[in-house]
Amino acid sequence: VQLQACGGGLVQPGGSLRLSCAGRGSIYHVYDMGWYRQAPGKQRELVAVISSGGSENYADGVKGRFTVSRDNAWNRVFLQMNNLNPEDTAVYYCWADIMTNGEGRSSFWGQGTQVTVSS
Repeated sequence: VQLQACGGGLVQPGGSLRLSCAGRGSIYHVYDMGWYRQAPGKQRELVAVISSGGSENYADGVKGRFTVSRDNAWNRVFLQMNNLNPEDTAVYYCWADIMTNGEGRSSFWGQGTQVTVSS
């Protein structure tokens, strides 16, 4: 099982980006999916998570600006980021709690995608 993320880049303050992540491989069921981020010199932190039923949770610093969504049919998770500010600059990682076919349940991470907010 692999998670493949894309959609990062350079954006000006106040701008928007949309991240996407797709789970591929021997997947039986995907439970929670979401996004974490890690800024230089800081620990990785939760950004947003969405359950298989669609319940969403956000870090306080992104509430009202970021929206997490998912496509259960294709095992994809998205992060719409609006009104970005320089403090959002980080490497963003997608994450999923997955029951595989034959190898049990585990957490999986994407490869990380860089988001840079700068003028």
